[in-house]
Amino acid sequence: MVRGVVSLPNGTGKVTRVLALCTPDQEAAATEAGADYVGLDEYINKIKGGWTDVDVIITMPSCMGKLGPLGRVLGPRGLMPNPKSGTVTMDVAKAVKEVKQGKIDFKVDKAGIVHTSIGKVTFTADQIYGNAKEFIQTIIKLKPAAAKGTYIKSIFISSTMSAGIKVDPKSCE
Repeated sequence: MVRGVVSLPNGTGKVTRVLALCTPDQEAAATEAGADYVGLDEYINKIKGGWTDVDVIITMPSCMGKLGPLGRVLGPRGLMPNPKSGTVTMDVAKAVKEVKQGKIDFKVDKAGIVHTSIGKVTFTADQIYGNAKEFIQTIIKLKPAAAKGTYIKSIFISSTMSAGIKVDPKSCE
């Protein structure tokens, strides 16, 4: 099972809505870094009421105790903060900045396939190439030591509603 995070050099092209759940002393830094929503107790109460209108939640380890009971709401939506994905950190401002610049997380599904977005159709060829190269190099670095033989068998790039274009895996190394 391979999973990880990668910061794309040209971003994803999407506008990411970030909620920073932090202590009052970190709120100003999180707002300055670009967080759309900053606070703690008022947003926890809103989430208890059913509000989940964000893409990423970033928090501090000291605030995770308050988020525990919200696992049933946040977990199925993929919003639960996780130290492995970098969304539970002491440096909230740095994490917010990275997510806004195009940090994505990925994992391999049961069939051994990685699905992720590396850009938009409006990107130039160089931007897509840069993002794809960074993403593929990250996957190669995360290859498990137990994996023998050819690790990446095929690569296809496609837009949402188009046929895939085959990419030679050797050209990306």
